[in-house]
Amino acid sequence: MHMDVSAGESVAVVGPSGSGKTTFLALLGGLLQPLAGRIHLETPHGTVNRTAAHVSWVLQTVNVLSDRSVLDNVALGAFSDGLDRTTANDHAVRAIDRVGLGEMSSWPVRTLSGGEAQRAAIARAVISERPVLLADEPTGQLDEHTSRHVVDTLLRSAEDKITVIVTHDNSVAARCSRVVRLSGRRLS
Repeated sequence: MHMDVSAGESVAVVGPSGSGKTTFLALLGGLLQPLAGRIHLETPHGTVNRTAAHVSWVLQTVNVLSDRSVLDNVALGAFSDGLDRTTANDHAVRAIDRVGLGEMSSWPVRTLSGGEAQRAAIARAVISERPVLLADEPTGQLDEHTSRHVVDTLLRSAEDKITVIVTHDNSVAARCSRVVRLSGRRLS
């Protein structure tokens, strides 16, 4: 199986339930090691074989620290890159504004709607300087209107990254610059 993705490109991975889409994403992100072949990232500075250190994630189940503020949750994306607290918070404020949550930055995440919490998770992922963003069913638990807004936010915020989105939603896939189908352990 071979797939090349360039910076600025968004790829939707679609296929039937059980076809291995989430496993494929875990392989791309370095959470699992391939049984054969290799997965690598080519950067302007050379080839990187350990992709996990270059990936940020948006998961279907929103993973946040529910009692912490939106600002604290989003700043974690910058802390993971080693930025100091002041710089991380500055980056987080800009990312929070980009996802439309600026007036909610001091709110505990537990007070947000599902779509708002997902936008906070997206802001946390895109604030990272990591060049690859992987999203596993980021709209799977959202209504159609919220889903559309979350996808807008994700694609707009990650426009300079390699973005791979696993989805069952054809409208989400159609918004990506390319769609690949995973079926029978084959990409097409």
